[in-house]
Amino acid sequence: MNLILFDDHSWDNLLPLTYTKPAAELRVGILKIREKWEIHLNKKASFLTKGYLQTKYTAAIAQDNLLVNGTVLPDKNIISAINSLGTGESLKKGNTLLAIITDTSKFDLINPDLHDNAKEYTGEISQIDYPWKIFSLNGQEINQDYHLLTKSRKSGSLSESVNIIGQDNIFVEEGFKGEFFTVNASEGPVYLGADSEIMEGAVIRGPFALCEHATIKLSSKIYGPTTIGPYSKAGGEINNAVIQGYSNKGHDGFLGNAVIGEWCNLGADTNNSNLKNNYADVKIWNYPSGCFINTGLQFCGLVMGDHSKCGINTMFNTGTVVGVSANIFGSGFPRNFIPSFTWGGAHGSKEYKIDKAFETMQLVMERRGLGLSEADKDIYQRIFRDTAPYRHK
Repeated sequence: MNLILFDDHSWDNLLPLTYTKPAAELRVGILKIREKWEIHLNKKASFLTKGYLQTKYTAAIAQDNLLVNGTVLPDKNIISAINSLGTGESLKKGNTLLAIITDTSKFDLINPDLHDNAKEYTGEISQIDYPWKIFSLNGQEINQDYHLLTKSRKSGSLSESVNIIGQDNIFVEEGFKGEFFTVNASEGPVYLGADSEIMEGAVIRGPFALCEHATIKLSSKIYGPTTIGPYSKAGGEINNAVIQGYSNKGHDGFLGNAVIGEWCNLGADTNNSNLKNNYADVKIWNYPSGCFINTGLQFCGLVMGDHSKCGINTMFNTGTVVGVSANIFGSGFPRNFIPSFTWGGAHGSKEYKIDKAFETMQLVMERRGLGLSEADKDIYQRIFRDTAPYRHK
């Protein structure tokens, strides 16, 4: 059975994080959603997503296809329900289509909307259908991914110089290095990825995931549940945040209840508020509704799209949403919603020209031995056009 992960209306609610990718390419816990499904089902996944993304994230169509909602997190119960489906049958939870099995002849008729004859799933589902769900469900997913990745495997060892609490709840992959730091896994597992590093003086409390080739800087203070994605650098104080990958928060400053996309950089002493002074629920910008919506959370900090940057001493207010390829700097609090491809801060901004944005993207990616493909450029040009109305208001 061929596995395809499809996007539904939740893709729009997850903007700006999904402007550049299908929802299943988001990381929550240790793994991306796609990687979770691939491991659980032992299948390679492709994507059914927005048209402009399909040149990079293609759908591999076979004779028999299992389509799974790319925002749904797998567990044994939902996998069992999906495995019980026959060809032409589908599974739903309320108004959410979870999965459908179809052959090639009917593939063109597939629309990730509710099928009237779908079977109703009676269990509970975990779904990444809004950006704040990523950090809200991160502890649950670190725990599940930890057991998925480490089952029947032997952990590497930590140096005798490390202060360890909860040894049995720590897994060390090959190539990890670190001396004279403290790790406390008594409240949740700690996963230290391949070729990652924790520098001296850092204090880590689980649940915590440090992905491959990521680095924790000197004397950092990190509270779980937090994930530092691959090839990222993190320092200062971090609480319940998910850095997707290839991004840097390498200096002092507070990041809390936050989701940071790929290829982002937070300047020295950048801070975000994660709690309103009146302790009210936090509202954040929602693209489909064109307004701020209630998260139902008392703690909600910063959501930042791919390739965005901020300068030193940047202050983000509670529930700030930053688009793709924005460059924020200057004194004062910038707006709670910062459109994609803008350049400026609290005292005003201008459009960040696409050719200049490409120059920066290329330089940043070359530092990691990667580059900006023509498919990537087409995607960012589409985002630039689609987000123009937000910049020109």
